[in-house]
Amino acid sequence: MTVIDRPPAPGPRPTPRSRSAAPTGSGPLGLVRRHPLLSFFVLANALSWLAWIPYILSTSGLGVWDLEFPALLGTTQLLGVLPGAYLGPIGSALLVTAIVDGRAGLRSWAGRLLRWNVSWRWYAVSLLTVPAALLLAGLVFSGGEIQAPSATVLIAYVPVLILQVLTTGLAEEPGWRDFALSRMQHRYGPLRSAFVLGPLWGAWHLPLFLTEWGGWPEADWSRPVVFLIFCVAFNVVMSWVFNRTGESLPLSMLMHAGLNTFASTLAVEMFPGLDAERSLLSMTVAAVIAATALLITTRGRLGFRGAEGELGSRP
Repeated sequence: MTVIDRPPAPGPRPTPRSRSAAPTGSGPLGLVRRHPLLSFFVLANALSWLAWIPYILSTSGLGVWDLEFPALLGTTQLLGVLPGAYLGPIGSALLVTAIVDGRAGLRSWAGRLLRWNVSWRWYAVSLLTVPAALLLAGLVFSGGEIQAPSATVLIAYVPVLILQVLTTGLAEEPGWRDFALSRMQHRYGPLRSAFVLGPLWGAWHLPLFLTEWGGWPEADWSRPVVFLIFCVAFNVVMSWVFNRTGESLPLSMLMHAGLNTFASTLAVEMFPGLDAERSLLSMTVAAVIAATALLITTRGRLGFRGAEGELGSRP
């Protein structure tokens, strides 16, 4: 078996059926075949937001309904957020891929989910660079005030990381990166795709700011704005890792899960002087710096090695 470090140019990929190659049909299925990316984004938001309505209106959100979500592992988010997260990005990607590309497309889409055979260096990048950057940012924004994490948090770090991979990572990455980013880059190029997907990914989260997930009702009004900026910048970093690992979805899931795990466990104990707003701001500044550095060093290519004819307008 070979180990992916510098990925070869992608081979033939299933593409949406064109009118000249095959009939798209009429009605809803024909619309999906003609506009797979638009269909994915609309479905991902609609399905997730509909599923989140009970959580938003419950006592964990706006309090309109006298409905309490039970806490699992100390949070209501597992039962309140996850069903909508699974239904939206990964569910929409599965449905649209099946309609547009059939079995061949599903095999290609699922194949990236099983692409574990990547150089150990990229596992180190995915698992270590984000915590290191957040640690440095936390030091700066806390004025150097830091304390050692407890043994309990250190012991729980790996189990929480695994849980995040199976929840947040699995729910989101097969949709945003595996389906959307993969298709967008071959049509619009890496730079344009990164800056279009980032805001869309961030906007998908916005209804959750009316719940416990987003700190409602204590959260400052600026938090959703800063979060959107963070998503744009971090998506640039995620795009680079996705491309440089030969579109390995497990590496994207690990990086996403590593961010959430460090922010929700170690960072909370190590920087007790940082409130939620300043903590998010520190993460955003770190992501913007990393994204800027990658855009400059890769000249906007972000590790993308697609065929010249697939790039659309080259950045």
